[in-house]
Amino acid sequence: MGGPLGWAQGSPLPFRGGAFVTTPTELVAVDIGGTHARFALATVGADGAIALGEPITLHTKDHASFQTAWEDFARHLGRDLPPAVAIAVAGPVGGEVIRFTNNPWIIRPALIPEKLGVERHTLVNDFAAVGHAVARVADTDFVHLCGPDEGLPAEGTITIVGPGTGLGVAHIWRDGQGGYRVQPTEGGHIDYAPLDTIEDRILARLRQRFRRVSVERVVSGPAIVDIYETLAAMEDKPIRQLDDRAIWQLGTSGEDSLAAAAVDRFCLSLGAVAGDLALAQGAAGVVIAGGLGLRIRQTLMQSGFAERFRAKGRFEALMAALPVKLITHPQPGLFGAAAAFAKEHC
Repeated sequence: MGGPLGWAQGSPLPFRGGAFVTTPTELVAVDIGGTHARFALATVGADGAIALGEPITLHTKDHASFQTAWEDFARHLGRDLPPAVAIAVAGPVGGEVIRFTNNPWIIRPALIPEKLGVERHTLVNDFAAVGHAVARVADTDFVHLCGPDEGLPAEGTITIVGPGTGLGVAHIWRDGQGGYRVQPTEGGHIDYAPLDTIEDRILARLRQRFRRVSVERVVSGPAIVDIYETLAAMEDKPIRQLDDRAIWQLGTSGEDSLAAAAVDRFCLSLGAVAGDLALAQGAAGVVIAGGLGLRIRQTLMQSGFAERFRAKGRFEALMAALPVKLITHPQPGLFGAAAAFAKEHC
């Protein structure tokens, strides 16, 4: 399958401007969320391999704009930055202005060359960047969750599901020759479908606040609060006012049995949703991404995730034949941004 950094063995050298590229390309990779902006130098080798430098994380609240954060990164490095950048942003990338939900930064794509002093740039949605990472990282950057214990297929569609602050959904299509395409989607906003009486109760609770309940209201980091409070109400227990971080900690550590039940219920729902998306996208393999998935990897492996993923009636045998992986690369957003740049420019 892939080379040491995920590039297909035997792929031709990158071609640009009428000639084969024989020198590495250096760029800055950036992954911007609501709270943090991560920066790293990256190199795209003549063979297409991507090397990522040590990342630096800056708090968005400490910087007036993306440009000032960019300049701060240069000061951290103590050198001029290369004239190329790949930026992954938490939000849509179309239009003349990019605004962020949880920070006041504004990015005008047309002004990126002027403001940052770069000659080439790539701008992608953050979960599209994760898709590029899934396509390019090494096999060793995945752990097996369920299905056949084999590598992801070199040809066909791979569904990517990433629970975090929301629920990211994308898919990639591999052509069997080392090429691929990434398609980000809004799959996290499909309707939530309860599968038992407990999930009926979760849905009923959420309907008290939301006219329409999407899957990310149940399968995301903050959603653990509603799951936990529903279970407490079912048992007529006092509802403790805990935030999502506290419930995740109590549940994954086993300190609180009700929180542990909420975490297990989350894993069941994630398995069901991942299976639904794999069916809808005609997947040949599935990847769970996102920081939350990585943090609960051991719990996920021991939960009912796999059973719910397979439980698709007449298609249970088909679902059981799909390899399901968890990506463990420490910086998929940065690596994926660099991979998106390589695909566009190198």
